[in-house]
Amino acid sequence: MDMKDDILEVLVSTDEIQKRTAELGQQIGHDYQGRNPLMICILRGAVVFLSDLMRAVPIHVTVDFMGISSYGGTNMDSTGVIKITRDVDTNVAHRDVIIVEDIVDTGLTMRALVDLLNTRAPRSVEICTLLSKPQRRKVDVEIKYCGFEVPNKFVIGYGLDYDENYRNLPFVGVLKPEVYEKRKEEKG
Repeated sequence: MDMKDDILEVLVSTDEIQKRTAELGQQIGHDYQGRNPLMICILRGAVVFLSDLMRAVPIHVTVDFMGISSYGGTNMDSTGVIKITRDVDTNVAHRDVIIVEDIVDTGLTMRALVDLLNTRAPRSVEICTLLSKPQRRKVDVEIKYCGFEVPNKFVIGYGLDYDENYRNLPFVGVLKPEVYEKRKEEKG
């Protein structure tokens, strides 16, 4: 069965993502002209976005990765507890840091991450996210580069997953409710 059969609706098409990602890359290139920003990709969800975004940036950038966990299993809500599963190897002191994220939902994870990185004496820390869900925000976070605002629905595709599946869809969509029910039954 094709995983696209599990999709209830497409919220952001492949073409829309590619167009907006190119615009964000150009904006970052303009804003950081003459500097070499450090793009920190938040694993695993932002990898797809980062790979397209960094190719759209017309200046030199450095890339590193962080793993942060705040969701668990088939749970679709952030736990609010942040666990760093992989830290950056790059020294962020005196660097312009751009956090590259797939989605900013409650803001809890992003707030904790920005606060953590600021303890490491960077020149600046900005957020670049493919998706923002402002209706779910519990804490304010300033997002300098935002691809799209999406409604308060659980989204998958283009790096975002449901129970580690659907990351490889080339668009952002919403699963059919029966997919969640089937997975819950399988988990038992």
